[in-house]
Order: sequence, then structure tokens, then C-alpha cells
Amino acid sequence: MSELVALGKAGAAVRKANGEGRAALIGYLPAGFPSYDGGIDAIKAMIDGGADVLEIGLPYSDPVMDGVTIQRASEVALAHGLRTRDVLSTVEKVASYSDVPVLVMTYWNPIERYGVDRFAVDFAGIGGAGLITPDLIPDEGAEWIAAADKNDLDKVFLVSPSSTDERIRLTTSSCRGFVYATAVMGVTGAREKPSDLAPPLVARTKAVTGLPVGVGLGVSNGDQAAGIAAYADAVIVGSALVKAAADGPAAVRALTEELAEGVRREPSTAAGR
Repeated sequence: MSELVALGKAGAAVRKANGEGRAALIGYLPAGFPSYDGGIDAIKAMIDGGADVLEIGLPYSDPVMDGVTIQRASEVALAHGLRTRDVLSTVEKVASYSDVPVLVMTYWNPIERYGVDRFAVDFAGIGGAGLITPDLIPDEGAEWIAAADKNDLDKVFLVSPSSTDERIRLTTSSCRGFVYATAVMGVTGAREKPSDLAPPLVARTKAVTGLPVGVGLGVSNGDQAAGIAAYADAVIVGSALVKAAADGPAAVRALTEELAEGVRREPSTAAGR
């Protein structure tokens, strides 16, 4: 597989940012929060604020990896009747708004229920870039890997501080787009300071893959984004943006602009890039 193919849409956007001497900013918001239309406006605000890649969450009733902030937002979306088809229509509207790559972050059950091949075809057809699948490991993901490859979709799998070097090698070999490095052990949520487990995890991951490595879980402000941007290819922000979304698109754009400024701070050449 050539590097260009392995990069996919999201990876190419990250490398474009790296070529500018900075980390990329990847912003997450769930579809349907605080409402269907409000969710679309909030996601567009991330684009306007300077996000390089978008993650749209597919709300799910048993979000085992998500912290309280995202859980509550998902509950609101589901209470309003949001369904997988509404997530797809959200992706379609956002993808038509700009050329920023749009990923969906989802637990595996909703994709399986929708139909893996059907989802891949429908998702690619509306301009989606790929999936981030936190509870699907490559060993058990043959059906998704095949459908993604057939439809040129990114496959973003996760590595964590507890991953062995062998597990990191296996996981990254199945990725297209970038590798998602979870910087803390536990659920999502903004924290006062990033985990000190992140730099060695990124180093171990970069030792076995040429794909970009993005660090997520815990980032809530520009200073934290700047710190992670010094060693990671991309900074991933979720819970802090979800909190902002509760206050409307203007709040989302303001926080995104702060985070975008953070990933652009000196030093402009991050270690390992």
C-alpha cells in the first residue's frame, strides 16, 4: 500500500498541516446536539474556527468509552429521536459546506445493525471520509476493513498506553488516515493537564508506522493543545467542544479558534515530524 493511499483523506489533511510546521486540529462533536439543526451549526462553527479534520459522533445508548459530558450530549440527541440516518444527513450537510474531511466516531453496534457494506456505500456516497471505531479492534474488524477498502474510506483504530509494541504494530498496520492515541487510561473528558503517558505512546507508535499520530482525551484549551502539538501530528479535542456546543455555535467557534492558535504556536517544528 502506498503512503498516499494509506494516508486517506484525514491523513492527507493532517500531513498538510504538518507541512506548515504545526500539528493538525481535529475537533469532535456528536450529531444531534443540542438539536439536529443546532448540531450541524456547531460542527460548521468548528470548520469556521480552524479545525483541520472533523469527528462527528454517532450517539449510542451504551457509550462505554465516553465520559459524562459526551454521554449526556448523546442522551439529549437520542431523546430527540436521532437515528443513524440523521447522522448520515448531518455528515452530508457538513461535507457539502467545506472540504474539511469528515469522520464519524462510532461504536460498532450501530454500524452492524445498519449493515456494514450498506453503511460504507451510503457514507462514501455523501462525502464521508471514514470511521473511528473505539470498540472495534483490527482482529475482529475484517468485515469493516474490507468494506472500507472497497469504498476508499479511512480506518482509524486506537492505541493506548497499555498497548504492547506488538499490539501497536498490528493496529497501525490496519489503519488508514491516522492512528488515534488515547493519552489517558479511562473515559473521555477534559482534564486540567494532559497525561504524561502520551509522549512515550506517540514515540512507540511512530516507531512502527509512517502514518500521522493524533493524541486525544483530555485537551480543553489552547495551552494544552500547544503542549501536545510539540510531539504529536494532530491534537484531538472532544469534551471541551461539547461543553461549548451547549452554549451555541459562537462558543464553539471561539474555543476552536483558541485551540487552532495553540497548535500553531512556536516551536513550529514538532519533534518526530
